[in-house]
Amino acid sequence: MKIIAIGHNYREHNRELDSDNPAEPVVFLKPDTALLLHNRPFYIPDFTDDLHYETELLVRINRLGKHIAPRFAHRYYAEVGLGVDFTARDLQRKLRAEGKPWEVCKAFDGSAVVSEFIPLERAGGDIGHIRFRLDLNGRTVQLGDTADMIFPVNELIAYVSRFFTLKMGDILFTGTPAGVGRVAIGDRLEGYIGEEKMFDFQVR
Repeated sequence: MKIIAIGHNYREHNRELDSDNPAEPVVFLKPDTALLLHNRPFYIPDFTDDLHYETELLVRINRLGKHIAPRFAHRYYAEVGLGVDFTARDLQRKLRAEGKPWEVCKAFDGSAVVSEFIPLERAGGDIGHIRFRLDLNGRTVQLGDTADMIFPVNELIAYVSRFFTLKMGDILFTGTPAGVGRVAIGDRLEGYIGEEKMFDFQVR
């Protein structure tokens, strides 16, 4: 199982980070040690002073695929979930300025919160129009809709499969909408697809 993540996939998020909209999907990987499951608490690591949440719709791959055409990509998933791509923003700024890879700011242990997965039909049935949100301490801070993606899910699957063989159980983080922000010890994060709660955990 591998975690494939997409960066810069929402225009408003790119604007808030003062980043350009990409011409092709921005792809990076997280190891399995990044997984944080079952609403376990997230512990802020000691190597960052500016840790941000980024809530994302997740897609779980359900069959083996390589060089998948966009028109066939829908055959490679049947469930969606919700996750958080935790980012050490101070390290990211430093690494980007130096032209270095992102892994230490994006792929550290516990940085990939993953909810349970639900059938696509339960999420509305249309991968191109799924609404999701994040509440931080009871206040909504991120509102997302897959309709606003620069690169829709099926295009992402087709693009990623050019470089990596997709296997059953692989998880695709599809990008975060605007509203990212800092977390602190004691924060509570609750994520929803539509009105269905997908995760609820605390920061320590």
